[in-house]
Amino acid sequence: MDGKEQLRRYLEQRRETGERELILDGMTVDDVMRIVGARPGAGATSDPRPAARPDTPAAARAPSEPVSGDWRAVLAAASDRDVAIPRVAESKASDPPTRRPLDAPSVSHPTPAPDTANASGAPFVADDTPSDGGSATWPAGIVVGQAATELFGGPLAAYQTLDDLARAIATCTRCPLYGTATNPVPGEGSATAHLVCVGEAPGATEDATGRPFVGQAGKLLDKILAAIQLGRQDVFICNVLKHRPPGNRNPLPTEVAACSPYLVRQLELIRPRAILAFGTFAAQTLLQTPLTIGKLRRAVHRYYGVPLIVTYHPAALLRNPAWKRPTWEDVQYARRILDGTGL
Repeated sequence: MDGKEQLRRYLEQRRETGERELILDGMTVDDVMRIVGARPGAGATSDPRPAARPDTPAAARAPSEPVSGDWRAVLAAASDRDVAIPRVAESKASDPPTRRPLDAPSVSHPTPAPDTANASGAPFVADDTPSDGGSATWPAGIVVGQAATELFGGPLAAYQTLDDLARAIATCTRCPLYGTATNPVPGEGSATAHLVCVGEAPGATEDATGRPFVGQAGKLLDKILAAIQLGRQDVFICNVLKHRPPGNRNPLPTEVAACSPYLVRQLELIRPRAILAFGTFAAQTLLQTPLTIGKLRRAVHRYYGVPLIVTYHPAALLRNPAWKRPTWEDVQYARRILDGTGL
């Protein structure tokens, strides 16, 4: 594989994960130059060719010998020599990126309460670069189910409140998970919520408490919601599965089929304006697709008539802070849908 193809694949992988800036993941200037076939600048030790003599005037050096230690300048010089480099958005190399809390000015809401730190205590922030999550209209995505035929017509139509449904979930034996779980986790929040947050399945802490999204990921979710002017009491939070799979293994198709009617009925009762699907599995399950989260983001899908936005799971943000920026764009657009400006 030549250098140009290697760099192209690298950038495609970065873009698929939702990154809008070029993040080199520890690559040195020399590494990048080797990929694009450029020559390292003066002082590099990894280039087998002799470096330019220190007394050579800069004006006399060949244009193909970049002297900057900045990888952006190196790539620009390589591009001048007809090396095909995909264009990606980037911030100025000389200035550290300005940070801002998720209450970005592109969403016209009051400033949130000061308590917007993530689980580690640092503010949940995103790069201060323009975000089309706050202005452009996203394209339509996958459509699952039909609202006109599903509302008030399914097998669970007899359950008229979320509490009734929670009691049914507590005694559910549709799949074997009830026998291994400690507590059912039907979900919690407002019965008139405009936003429903959906994850994959309960974890160990959720199984022990009977509550969804608790622990470190749950605390971060609270901060994400606060950044778009919502409290936990304003939304409804639940999972595709209502009982924990043993050892946090991936849910089986039969388990998903058994639990999905409960989620559909919850949406029928709540009638939300939008759904936020957190994580790959929740997104793939709700949208009935094998597409990756990178391909499902930045589109407005429909789940039984309700607009659905896909984003990263809070637990993933704890492992990879680089995904904060795309997550901000996703929740910002969900806020727009709630406000009637995103469709």
